[in-house]
Amino acid sequence: MPFADCNPARLFYRLEGMPEKAVLILSHSIGTDHAMWAPQVPDLLPYLQVLQYDTRGHGASEVTRGEYSIELLGRDVLGLADALGIRKFSFCGLSLGGAIGQWLGVNAGDRLTSLVLANTAPKFGERSNWETRIKMVREGGMTAFADMAMQRFFSPHTLLHPTAYASAVKSVFLGTDPVGYVGCCAALRDFDSRQILRNIHVPTLVISGDRDISTPWAGNGEVLAREIPNAYSLELPAAHLSNLERPRSFLRALFEFLLPEVDESHRPEAGLAVRRATLGDEHVDRAIARTSDFNREFQDLITRYAWGTIWTRPQLDVRTRRLLALATMAALGRWEEFAMHIRAGLQHELEPPDLKELLLQIAIYAGVPAANTGFQIAQKILESAEFEPSREPKR
Repeated sequence: MPFADCNPARLFYRLEGMPEKAVLILSHSIGTDHAMWAPQVPDLLPYLQVLQYDTRGHGASEVTRGEYSIELLGRDVLGLADALGIRKFSFCGLSLGGAIGQWLGVNAGDRLTSLVLANTAPKFGERSNWETRIKMVREGGMTAFADMAMQRFFSPHTLLHPTAYASAVKSVFLGTDPVGYVGCCAALRDFDSRQILRNIHVPTLVISGDRDISTPWAGNGEVLAREIPNAYSLELPAAHLSNLERPRSFLRALFEFLLPEVDESHRPEAGLAVRRATLGDEHVDRAIARTSDFNREFQDLITRYAWGTIWTRPQLDVRTRRLLALATMAALGRWEEFAMHIRAGLQHELEPPDLKELLLQIAIYAGVPAANTGFQIAQKILESAEFEPSREPKR
């Protein structure tokens, strides 16, 4: 398991993605662990190198005795980044992670390229509330505060209709070491950044939830957005763990904030790269070789807009886009393009079971005749020499 000794504490971490990509560090809420980011990480990896870690006292990281401070937890992040040779990074923190992000923004702005502060606050309520929580957990363990924590983490609708992620959060909360939890409670109890927020000079996005009773927009997100120079803000229809209640909307916000728009003048080359990756060099080279004065503008149009504008959008992964394209082509009877995209898909993200499920959906929603033709084309390709039979499961 990957551990790093920082500050000094033994921190568990996961660093994923291509080394040449920019780094995004994700920092979780109190009472959770790095797996809180599971809905976002797979979609982020094609574009960013993602570093998740368990905060001191949580998950698989070391539980040190005594009360913690946000400065201590912030220095943990810097120590982890140093141990991994990461000089510059973007940082996204939720709740406790957002407090750590504020400290980094004020004290280590030269290390940050951008900052996302989600469902967090410049001051986390009254000191007496934290003292009460600390007393409950010290005397009764994590079960003493578990139900109240879930009511703060999630909206009533999610609690009535829990997702797999919501159920997992409760298990993680109950498994959190009370000593580490109390240490982080003390850090939040003592945190107050209200007088220093104007010292944050990195691009900042503030995300709030309109059903968040722990850190509502009023008095929390609004203060961050107002006091941090040039901060952007976004409110989601969610409770405290907004990345779990609105995972796709949260992901979209990260993409729009963290990933720069492709310059219009670069769309043709970006589109050509995606076109080659999606359809293969051989097909694209043939299409380019057939370019003439008559169809040159059309080739530029599909490269610039279909591939450079639409297929480069990060919200849908390439596999999903392939399936959508195939479903649309089958429904419209565009069989030549359908066959071309099947061949390209089987060379990359798609496998025979994907095609089977797609065609069964087409049978229901676009008609049996369309599915029948689609099955015939797919079967012919799967039985041809161009398809590698070993990829099919053996009976």
